[in-house]
Amino acid sequence: MLSERELDGAGPTEVSWLLTVTRNLIGNAYRARDRHRALHERLSLTPVASPAGEGDSDITVVEDAMAALREKDRDILQLAYWDELTISEIAQVLKCTQSTAKVRLHRAREAFRKLVPTLCGHFDQKVGA
Repeated sequence: MLSERELDGAGPTEVSWLLTVTRNLIGNAYRARDRHRALHERLSLTPVASPAGEGDSDITVVEDAMAALREKDRDILQLAYWDELTISEIAQVLKCTQSTAKVRLHRAREAFRKLVPTLCGHFDQKVGA
């Protein structure tokens, strides 16, 4: 944040720019909150048919897997899949290179894949043709 002393020397252009940026950031936060609430509402109202003998629904497994991930992994997966950002946009948000963002997304996907079978209790995979 800028101190009052720093703002005193700023011209009207800098102050208006600062206020515009602040307003946009607050608007983004409100929209993200509303999207998050809408998703939770949609997920809670969506019936999920689980196969016979399977205790957890798919949604519960995904929620549990996301909760078990490290915060860094969870954040990048949400940026990629929930916010539908491209690799370059994710790199800008995380303030890193595109290569670093790709690697982080790859690692987060792998961590998620490892957690899902564990939480389901089984993993059926066909090997070969």
